[in-house]
Amino acid sequence: MRSIPFARRAALAALLATGLTGQALAQPRNLTIALSTNVNTLDPHNTTTIGTDLSVISHIHLALLVRGPDMKLQPQLATAWRAVDDTTWRFTLRSGVTFSNGEALDAEAVKWNFERVMNPANNARVRPWFALVSEVSVISPTEIEVKTRSPYPALADQLSTFFLLPPRWTQSNNPANAAVGAGPYELRQFTSGDRAVLQARAGWTGDRPAFDNVTFRVIPEAGARIAALMAGEVDLITGVPPSEMRRIDQSGRARSGHVDSIRSVFVKYNLLTPPFRDSRPLRQALNAAVDREAIRDAIWNGIGSVSTCQVLTPAYFGYNESLRAPGYDPARARRLLQEAGVRPGQLTIEFEVPVGPYLLAQEITQAVAAQLEEVGVRTRIVEMEFGAWMNKYLRAPTMGQMAYLSQAWPTLDADGLLALFESGSPYAYWNDEPFTALLRQARQTTDAARRRTLYAQATQRMCEEAPVLFLFTQPVTYATSNRVTWQARGDDWVRAGDIAPR
Repeated sequence: MRSIPFARRAALAALLATGLTGQALAQPRNLTIALSTNVNTLDPHNTTTIGTDLSVISHIHLALLVRGPDMKLQPQLATAWRAVDDTTWRFTLRSGVTFSNGEALDAEAVKWNFERVMNPANNARVRPWFALVSEVSVISPTEIEVKTRSPYPALADQLSTFFLLPPRWTQSNNPANAAVGAGPYELRQFTSGDRAVLQARAGWTGDRPAFDNVTFRVIPEAGARIAALMAGEVDLITGVPPSEMRRIDQSGRARSGHVDSIRSVFVKYNLLTPPFRDSRPLRQALNAAVDREAIRDAIWNGIGSVSTCQVLTPAYFGYNESLRAPGYDPARARRLLQEAGVRPGQLTIEFEVPVGPYLLAQEITQAVAAQLEEVGVRTRIVEMEFGAWMNKYLRAPTMGQMAYLSQAWPTLDADGLLALFESGSPYAYWNDEPFTALLRQARQTTDAARRRTLYAQATQRMCEEAPVLFLFTQPVTYATSNRVTWQARGDDWVRAGDIAPR
């Protein structure tokens, strides 16, 4: 047997000790993330769903700004931004940025993206975000100016969800199922209902991504997600049933955790049709009939907070600290039902449940329905796939009499989340002019104290009118493989940039 010279043996040992053999160098760093619901589109202007669509999109496309795991805004394409006056914003852009097809991502491209969204003919889903924008001007290739019709204090925050498409490519391609971006990853495969596969982009000039390949797999069932994690097939799952967290931790294969979220859970009433239209006593009765703490403790193992008669959580500017959770009072519920002219057993309410994205929604719905039954209100539960329900809710719009729903707003500003209940919004199913007037007054000023006062009045009005059955702040429950660590965050974003190899 031929011996290896000492110098060569020493060099080989050093390579082995540091893991730098040719095979190791060539070994790609892969990450697989499980999603609970489908990725419905890759067009960033036609989705507001952060936990799936926009999370995937954020790897391929750039925004002017992004929000980090610490919930603070960070520069991305924009290097600086400032409010020139109450209705004018200036953004300075990085120079020399290009899309993967060579198109420039400069001020002209940014302006084109604003115009695409603001054009009524395009019917962009995110168009309402920019209803106040009156003009976008190119100052130079690296500077744009955005003018608004009235003050828009949360514009910079809102732009953290506004991702930029290449103008020429978009005009001859469908960005709903294909992608050319300027971000750190490029799309290799997209199969709706199954997966999106991304690969680190060779032309990316930013920091090198921690992973060469990122796969998002759609696995709707929580049990199947856990099984995939335990089998080593995926590295991150969310929506973990709290009852499963101990088993995961004891497996030696993965670790679980939870953090508070910015997401509010409630049962939304359709106030455009009977029985909830013009019947505040009925809406209040259902709020009094539900024991929130008992449901949370039984189904979420005590994780999460009870809503304080508002859809805002403490993370939002404008959160009303003076409001308290509706008390569990079945006797009051029965009195209010009598005031509403509802006899025991007389009323059966259609109760829709979107299946997939919300933590143990079906179990919570069953518990709420059982407690409503105890005060004499029957329900008919209708489970629907999340995408189909969203189309029914927003595009038809034909939401049932009430529906289990969870909502959040990435700006962490009261205006964004409360605007989902503003008269005229397709999300609202409620026309309340005093509430809407308060929101519109708050948009007319950049004075933070004045805005807080107006949002306090708006949330008080919403508590009294009860357009929803207030429930909880939903926790983010998750688990990771032993191969990675995640900077867990409560704002729905799931990004490879927040994950690191162990």
